[in-house]
Amino acid sequence: MLDYSKNFFELFGLPQVIPVDTKVLSDRFHALQQALHPDRYAAAGEREKRLSMQASTRVNEAYQTLRDPVAGARYLLSLYTRDTAPENKNTKDMGFLMEQMALREALAEAKSRPEPYAAVTAVMDRLVAQSDRLLDQLTERLNSPNSGNLEEARELVGKLQFVRKCQGEAEQVEAELDDGL
Repeated sequence: MLDYSKNFFELFGLPQVIPVDTKVLSDRFHALQQALHPDRYAAAGEREKRLSMQASTRVNEAYQTLRDPVAGARYLLSLYTRDTAPENKNTKDMGFLMEQMALREALAEAKSRPEPYAAVTAVMDRLVAQSDRLLDQLTERLNSPNSGNLEEARELVGKLQFVRKCQGEAEQVEAELDDGL
């Protein structure tokens, strides 16, 4: 039914590079889902139903991972390094950490600003730019895997996790502002 020995890239017949071709990914996802969907096995035995459900779940997990550039990069890094949790590494870049602290302080102060939405938008814009820059660097490192690049990729994944968390906090502040209207 589904070859579980294949990694997520192989499952969709994609090269092991990031970013993935999202159009091809989406097309292949829909084809696999159509072939494996549990409804197609409604009249089958319990074993076939269970296998169909497991295969469908695996395809969904692979799709969700690869369509998110950060999750896809983290997954690719784990394939290269055999590290199952590359995002759990802390960054040693003190300049980056100080910048993250400054952005969080700006978010904390945003509600008391005369133009709170503008303050939150300014932080979000900086975070998007930072995320784009880090993702470009990560793509370079992972698409030319060697020990030095993979170590740098691990550091970049950690930084992206910080940025993503801060983006979530910015969205929360914006939602709180919306609720206050």
